[in-house]
Amino acid sequence: MEDDTEIEVEEQESVPKELSTPLNRKIITEKSEAKPRTIPPPGIGQKIYEIDPSLLGFRQHLDYRYAQYKRMREEIDKYEGGLEVFSRGYEKLGFVRSEMGITYREWAPGAKSAALIGDFNNWNPNADIMNRNEFGVWEIFLPNNADGSPAIPHGSRVKIRMETPSGIKDSIPAWIKFSVQAPGEIPYNGIYYDPPEEEKYVFKHPRPKRPKSLRIYESHVGMSSPEPMINTYANFRDDVLPRIKRLGYNAVQIMAIQEHSYYASFGYHVTNFFAPSSRFGTPDDLKSLIDKAHELGILVLMDIVHSHASNNVLDGLNMFDGTDGHYFHMGSRGQHLVWDSRLFNYGSWEVLRYLLSNARWWLEEYKFDGYRFDGVTSMMYIHHGLQVGFTGNYNEYFGYATDVDAVVYLMLVNDMIHGLYPEAVTIGEDVSGMPTFCIPVQDGGVGFDYRLHMAIADKWIEILKKRDEDWKMGDIVHTLTNRRWMEKCVAYAESHDQALVGDKTIAFWLMDKDMYEFMALDRPSTALIDRGIALHKMIRLITMGLGGEGYLNFMGNEFGHPEWIDFPRGDQRLPNGVVITGNGYSYDKCRRRFDLGDADYLRYRGMQEFDQAMQHVEEKYGFMTSEHTYISRKDEKDRVIVFEKGNLVFVFNFHWNNSYFDYRVGCAKPGKYKIVLDSDDPLFGGFGRLDHNAEYFSFEGWYDDRPRSFMVYAPNRTAVVYALVEDEPKVVNDLELVEIPETVKPAAAEPVKESETDEESEALDS
Repeated sequence: MEDDTEIEVEEQESVPKELSTPLNRKIITEKSEAKPRTIPPPGIGQKIYEIDPSLLGFRQHLDYRYAQYKRMREEIDKYEGGLEVFSRGYEKLGFVRSEMGITYREWAPGAKSAALIGDFNNWNPNADIMNRNEFGVWEIFLPNNADGSPAIPHGSRVKIRMETPSGIKDSIPAWIKFSVQAPGEIPYNGIYYDPPEEEKYVFKHPRPKRPKSLRIYESHVGMSSPEPMINTYANFRDDVLPRIKRLGYNAVQIMAIQEHSYYASFGYHVTNFFAPSSRFGTPDDLKSLIDKAHELGILVLMDIVHSHASNNVLDGLNMFDGTDGHYFHMGSRGQHLVWDSRLFNYGSWEVLRYLLSNARWWLEEYKFDGYRFDGVTSMMYIHHGLQVGFTGNYNEYFGYATDVDAVVYLMLVNDMIHGLYPEAVTIGEDVSGMPTFCIPVQDGGVGFDYRLHMAIADKWIEILKKRDEDWKMGDIVHTLTNRRWMEKCVAYAESHDQALVGDKTIAFWLMDKDMYEFMALDRPSTALIDRGIALHKMIRLITMGLGGEGYLNFMGNEFGHPEWIDFPRGDQRLPNGVVITGNGYSYDKCRRRFDLGDADYLRYRGMQEFDQAMQHVEEKYGFMTSEHTYISRKDEKDRVIVFEKGNLVFVFNFHWNNSYFDYRVGCAKPGKYKIVLDSDDPLFGGFGRLDHNAEYFSFEGWYDDRPRSFMVYAPNRTAVVYALVEDEPKVVNDLELVEIPETVKPAAAEPVKESETDEESEALDS
């Protein structure tokens, strides 16, 4: 269809009986989505053995896993009309508006009776009784009023009252699209959200294309204001998005979107999976935020939680129909004792419908560009990764401890997302290192685009607890490069986890209480501050340079935010009688002081300027995804690391005292090199020891296993990036410009390769 056209769609006959009621629903077909979207059929799932022959020893498990995935695809095709239809459960369950009225359906097989109650019928449980089919789906149809208006007004409160095995229970509908906590009340109320057409937000900007290098600004809307308050979607749109763009990030990852009744859970104890958090504004406000990001060319990723759910009985899914095993596993298997939450039963047909539809809903309705799936390690193993130190032994991944149902769900959701939205990004938070995690599903993998490289942040904390003299260059390089071949990673030095109360950010580890006294430029610095600012920049750059194909930073950490995150909370009494003191429900530590990073009279500004320059250098050269990566030096004596990414040469001198004149560094390509990023630049809070107008010419001769080299000055505690200056046009007769042809072809793609041993390096030096 060339224009926006309303069409009526007949429901497919292959949909199971419990969801077979016809609906005349209107679909707006956008120009950009004129072609019908389909999900390709499963492949043969065998390429994983070509990529990693070591997996052949575990073929029985992996082939079984893929067979289970194919079986689910076949059954979904047979009973639901395909994964594309199955993932549109929100068009059948919950509240569905048609020209004739509103249909409400709810899967609650444990309920003995059900009624829809709310403001629209004065909360009368006898007014709108629901009927149950043989599959446990309750249903009611409310025809329009005589004047054609809907039976349930937009914005009114609704709940479902059920007689359950555990008594009478009023629940927020499981598929509710908005939920609000009234002032002074503890429980939430489900809201029937269906504004008039003229009030609905209309997207104006197309989704940006997925960038080759992903640079993510991890954010939380509520705590994104410099003021001690809960910030709004609108303020984030107007104040924070332009900052993200200016800093050079091309994606924003937003946490705590799905509604959660407990603010201090950071959004990880979800109660209403289809509802955006009402603390920050309305669903249309969120759409406006995402549309603005797209206008700026920024991808919007959602931190989605399908690993567990809030155990809140009043507001969430727990005991929804009065039974323990409704959406979740029964008994102890359905309880995450550390997180105090419920665990989904990924082998349940209706749970699959719910979660797959949820993943699609946010892409369809709000136009998110992808997800960071939280807690995937907890999903993939029955032990949830608790008290398990993964060593890399394949027996740890492919055995009885693996929850195959959960892995199959992850394969299905990645299949669905990438089939319908080929440009969408999926990132999995996996600390275990599950092989095949980032291999396409059709090749036998789990299907994620990226793994969150969590080991790097842990390694930096481990290193920061040591003296400078005990830092090992080889240990740093090994951790940054220790990832599976052909499986992409998002690297980060620290995320929100390290910024929470009970942990410490890198800036705090480096500078501690001195940050409160010596960050003003009109006051003398201290040795601790000088060291901290220098290493803060170096840690970030080497993490981005070697750690992965994507990079992530939590908001505020780019300038070394001086405060931790402490959500407003009261005193908490544990079952053993111990009282954990709260903070008087203060918002003072639940905000981001962006003004500190912007202040030109504070040293925070230099760290922010460096982070911005680092992002823009990556944008220009694309070094994170460069096919050419070579580590030529990791010198434990000099404390120097040298590596190449594309046409760039990175030189890190971690030594606390020693600066090196005429220091020789290897390179692949001949020519002139120039400085494109210098952590010692005064703009970045450095000492300006390097001349940025200097030119560095390579000379022939093998050094550090490289065919050429050039000489540099490497001041202590600095990171410098040198770029090959490509041949420039040459003036022939003052009128004509002739380009000098390239003398060297680009190097072929090489795997990451490390230099020889220290003894071999010393031999080369001599």
